[in-house]
Amino acid sequence: MSQSRELQLHITQMEEIRVILNSMKNLALLEIHKLARFQNMQGQVVTNIENAAIDFLAFYPCLPPAENNAKHICILMGAERGFCGDFNESLINAIAPETYSGIIAIGSRLYNKLAGNLSNLMFSIEGANVAEEVPAILNRLIDNINSLETTDSLLILTIVYHDNAASRITQKQVLPPFPEQNKERPNYKHPPLLNLDPADFFSDLVDHYLFAVLHEIFYNSLISENHRRLQHLEGAVKHLDDETVTLRRKSQVYRQEEITEEIEVILLNAENF
Repeated sequence: MSQSRELQLHITQMEEIRVILNSMKNLALLEIHKLARFQNMQGQVVTNIENAAIDFLAFYPCLPPAENNAKHICILMGAERGFCGDFNESLINAIAPETYSGIIAIGSRLYNKLAGNLSNLMFSIEGANVAEEVPAILNRLIDNINSLETTDSLLILTIVYHDNAASRITQKQVLPPFPEQNKERPNYKHPPLLNLDPADFFSDLVDHYLFAVLHEIFYNSLISENHRRLQHLEGAVKHLDDETVTLRRKSQVYRQEEITEEIEVILLNAENF
């Protein structure tokens, strides 16, 4: 096969790869728009719960528990899929693993990077590929968290994730809940009207808060992951376009040389006659 034909075959293969990468890029963009809507709604839910906690804690303050025997668990929100650069590696570099009693990895790729390197790595849960997978994964995560709470008097839960709004890695404590709200004291004269015992109300409030804030963090992390993927794929598509242009030029040069050689052979044969 001539060099120009080989280059044309290579160009065809690169164009097919470009179509695939461009489709993945468009899917990431669509997912970002969908997740942004979900995150906005979930953020409003979290804000409402935190405002309710401010009102409640103003009259029923929760004493800070002793943390001597506390078990501090870190949840690393990694990426399940690839094509997002150093998304998982940057999470690993952002924490000091020895400061935690245990680490839970979200995402099989993240778990594979940690497995065998950390003695306090507890378990992993597969990460979400799209927004629709988040609720089922969260249910499994909460079941695991509940099992830890039954065996420990106090559980401190910190989530480390890529915060899209802040454009950085954020560490957020979700258990014990409302660390900031517990410090605020609005000047209300009358306590909120409760239909439940304050302890029961606060327990239910914590359950709702944990479920809502985990949704918000999952969506936030997925948006960041898809932004990374979008940037990564845009770079890959641009690189393929540049390489294709270069190969087309080479192919034209080789084809011109081949045509020249063919003309020379024809002329040489004509002279022999």
